[in-house]
Amino acid sequence: MRHKCRSYLSTFLFFTLLLSQFTGLAYAAGQQKVLVLEISDSITPVSDDIVADAIAFAENDDYEALVITLNTPGGGLDETIDIIEQIAATDVPVIGFVYPEGTKAWSAGTLILISTDIAAMAPYTIIGSAQPVTVTASGTEPVEEAKIVNALVKRATENAKKHDRNQTAAEEFITKNLNLDADTALEYDVIEYVSPTLGDLMSQVDGEEVKGKVLNTDGADITYYEPSLRLAFMNIISNPIVSSLLLLLGVYAIILGISNPGFGAELFGIVAIALGLIGTGFDVNIGALFLIIVGVILLVLEFQAPGFGVFGIAGFVCIIAGSVLLAPTDFPRNYTPAEFQRTLIISVSAPTVILGIFLVFVIYKVFEVRRKRPLFGELIGDSAKALDPIGNGQEGYILHHGQHWKARSSDLIEKGDKVKILEKDGVVLVVEKLEEEDELDK
Repeated sequence: MRHKCRSYLSTFLFFTLLLSQFTGLAYAAGQQKVLVLEISDSITPVSDDIVADAIAFAENDDYEALVITLNTPGGGLDETIDIIEQIAATDVPVIGFVYPEGTKAWSAGTLILISTDIAAMAPYTIIGSAQPVTVTASGTEPVEEAKIVNALVKRATENAKKHDRNQTAAEEFITKNLNLDADTALEYDVIEYVSPTLGDLMSQVDGEEVKGKVLNTDGADITYYEPSLRLAFMNIISNPIVSSLLLLLGVYAIILGISNPGFGAELFGIVAIALGLIGTGFDVNIGALFLIIVGVILLVLEFQAPGFGVFGIAGFVCIIAGSVLLAPTDFPRNYTPAEFQRTLIISVSAPTVILGIFLVFVIYKVFEVRRKRPLFGELIGDSAKALDPIGNGQEGYILHHGQHWKARSSDLIEKGDKVKILEKDGVVLVVEKLEEEDELDK
């Protein structure tokens, strides 16, 4: 009997072990992973670092594919080219996906999309507007220099050719500002898939052969890439609006700090300027910085001068002009449509004007105080109202032009009586009771 129990137990353990191995194999085979990187704003000097980190993450953890979702007005051309080269260099299949519905991937975003191994768009999304433009004082002007345009066209068409996509459309994105919705882009062979969700897209691309690898993405686990704290912080301050505002905020903080030392505003200004410069990748307009520095010097001189005049006005104008020039709108630093570049200028210049008006108000108040006559001289002979009983060695308070003053008197003064200020003894006013006939004479 004991022998039979041991036999049954051995058989049970054998089949349990065999079942667990088959279950583990089946589980492992069905648990493919897909990494998703979201680009949901401008392509900045840190975007290529984030893409590089995500690619390394996908390579090291054996992800089936990397999906880059795009919702961007465009951005830096150098960073865009770097991202395209990284996509071509990695062995991980890279899927570009304009997502979610109703978004866009303009300019630099379009170049990235047509350079991915598989290109897809969600319904009601748009790509295109890749003609390089620059914002000038008279409006927006297309960049027509053949050297620049031909280089962009060649890069776009070669990437389209590499992935068997429409080369004519790739060229017209740049030369004619072509824009396409998802269905038209699919019809014109600019993209391969239209999909409403990531899960649906993973089902559609399942079985595709990319970079010598057959994709097994149907039902795969979707993991969203999270950048490190350093990259996340850099991503925030490298936003063109944020970095430009940091520079301007730092400038005004230094002005106020120099004019009113002791509050640490100048230290805050130095930190803000340093962060702004880091955010722009140190690629700042030297002329703009020169104008802002001159403006700072003029405004500081205005604070030190006896009145409000030409220094303050000139300094304010210099800072406004420099702030507009600081906004990264010139091509190829900022490869975005003209509409976004105008929005960027407004976003930077509007706070500058508001801060400038506030600064003018502060300077005006300083000027007003400087021109004011000494207050104590105006007290003598004025009338006031007693707020406390005063007299017989008792001091009390009086109200003069909305200010409370401590007072004493040789007269007996009741609360509410009118008094006349005779002199000032330290911080105490000497007063006398103002009789009704004296008040009428006055």
